[in-house]
Amino acid sequence: MHIPIPIHQLPHAQGLELPAFATPHSAGMDLRAALPMDETWSLAPGERRLVPTGLVMALPEGFEAQIRPRSGLALKHGVTVLNSPGTIDADYRGEVQVLLINLGQLPFELSRGERIAQMLVAPVVTWAWAPEADRESLGDTARSTGGYGSTGKQ
Repeated sequence: MHIPIPIHQLPHAQGLELPAFATPHSAGMDLRAALPMDETWSLAPGERRLVPTGLVMALPEGFEAQIRPRSGLALKHGVTVLNSPGTIDADYRGEVQVLLINLGQLPFELSRGERIAQMLVAPVVTWAWAPEADRESLGDTARSTGGYGSTGKQ
C-alpha cells in the first residue's frame, strides 16, 4: 500500500535529507535532528530534550504517525524516545519533534542531521463505548482478572 503524505521542510531543516526507507522492507523512516549548523547538543545521563526535525506534514484522516526509538541508539548509547511510541494525530500541523532521553551512563552528543528516531504511519481504528449494566455482562475468559505476571514467569 502506498499513501502519499504531503510534507514541508521548515527553514531550519533546509539541506537535510527527507526521511526515507533504508531498505525495501523497512517499516519506518528515520527522522533527523534539525539542529543549527554550528551547534552540538549534549544530553547528560538522565536528561531529556525535545529535538526538532524541521518537518511539518498532513497525515490523511484515519492514520497516525508513530515515533519510535532507533535500536542502534538505544543499544550503543542508551538513548531512546521517552514517550514511545509517540503519536502524531492526523489533525496536527505543527513541527514533528522527538522527545529523547539519555538512559545511558555517558553524555550523548547530538549534531545536525543525525538520525534520532524512526517514524511509522499506521491506520487508526476509532471506537465508541458500549456501557454494560453490570460486570457479569462482559463475560469471562480463562485469564479472567489475572493481571501483571499472571500469564508467565513471575
